[in-house]
Amino acid sequence: MTPDQIAVRVGEVMFANDVASKDTMGMELVSVAPGRAVMRMVVRPLHLNGHQICHGGFIFTLADSTFAFACNSHNRNTVAAGCSIEFLKPAHAGDVLTCEGVEQMQQGRHGVYDMKVVNQRGEVVAMFRGKSAQIPGTLFPEEEPE
Repeated sequence: MTPDQIAVRVGEVMFANDVASKDTMGMELVSVAPGRAVMRMVVRPLHLNGHQICHGGFIFTLADSTFAFACNSHNRNTVAAGCSIEFLKPAHAGDVLTCEGVEQMQQGRHGVYDMKVVNQRGEVVAMFRGKSAQIPGTLFPEEEPE
């Protein structure tokens, strides 16, 4: 399998089992490529806080889920080792938030990834940086070359 095929397969396997992102949050997995991922979600009334803007925890979850798909795209089980987020603009009911995650570096068991969350107007809502750590295993068994 090529790296692109591996990344797509990882996305299919992970998303099928990701109840939190898919079912609870209503996220859509747009694409996965080596070291990259894009996810989208519509801000629904259940995502609003007491100020009637999207709760930061839901924006964080969109970024964190995108991070997970990007850092697992190489088919090595990978988890978050740390992260930070900057909230830059509020999101409102009906907004469509898209998060793109990009691998900045991978060295040994660790990687650094940046996520950018934008609304449907292209305005940056949040920036998230995550550090990943590989753990034993893969998401699916890769076929041996013939």
